[in-house]
Amino acid sequence: MGAMNALAKLNLFLHVQPVRDDGYHPLQSWVVFAGIGDALHVEAQKEIGLTITGPFAEGLMRDEGENIILRAAHALQKWAVERGGRPQGAAIALTKNLPLASGVGGGSADAAAALRELVRLWDLRIEEDALHQIGLALGADVPVCLHGASAWMEGVGEKISPGPAVPALPLVLVNPGCAVATRTIFQAFYARGASTPLLAPDRYPSAFSDSAALIRFLKTTRNDLQDAALAMVPEIGDVLEALRSSGAMFARMSGSGATCFGLYGEAAEAEAAAQDLRATHEGWWSQNTALTS
Repeated sequence: MGAMNALAKLNLFLHVQPVRDDGYHPLQSWVVFAGIGDALHVEAQKEIGLTITGPFAEGLMRDEGENIILRAAHALQKWAVERGGRPQGAAIALTKNLPLASGVGGGSADAAAALRELVRLWDLRIEEDALHQIGLALGADVPVCLHGASAWMEGVGEKISPGPAVPALPLVLVNPGCAVATRTIFQAFYARGASTPLLAPDRYPSAFSDSAALIRFLKTTRNDLQDAALAMVPEIGDVLEALRSSGAMFARMSGSGATCFGLYGEAAEAEAAAQDLRATHEGWWSQNTALTS
């Protein structure tokens, strides 16, 4: 049986341009991954099937037309059959550890992990570009989750290039218990008439001398969706304030929210902050971990 972690995706920054005529929104982001996530196991069986357990299993869509893992499996199966392969199945087991609709790419990371494991299980010879095209059809964040490491993400999510190495900075992830629909946040962002500049590619750092340099760079960037999300989910502001008050060197919302992250100087600080946030804010999900390369 194959097993793979679907690590939480973090947008250290997220710059968004006005929506195009085709309905897509050009963006620019630096994506990294945390040391925690969902877990996915696959093994051979005649048909494609999915079981879901874990603290956030309840409420996750299990319908084949809606669940992104099942859509990923069927899309990959279709690709193989169209190239002369025989239909293969898989028993897919997901342990859902990350909150739903929370801005840390849980579903996208799950789909990417499923694609990787099914390519291995079915012994498929598929080029990375083709795999990324299958991923992009599932969701804008799936290609960067297939990349699985520090990356600059541009276009509508299809332009992925390696990002700088990140130090293993201690990290706290906090979700106030609010599921946020990505589409709704983008609609609210555009309704505000916002239009902000992208970062010039020649300003992409190739490396950081230390964590202080990384923090200085992040302070020159934005999450353009944060204000729109704050207006709809004021609890996000409470989370950000709590992270800053707990000693985080830097705090920001990830993706379209509502999960926020705080970066800390020491692992003990992050662990204490997460414990305190769990104790003092009932209903909040708080976990300490670290950035991973």
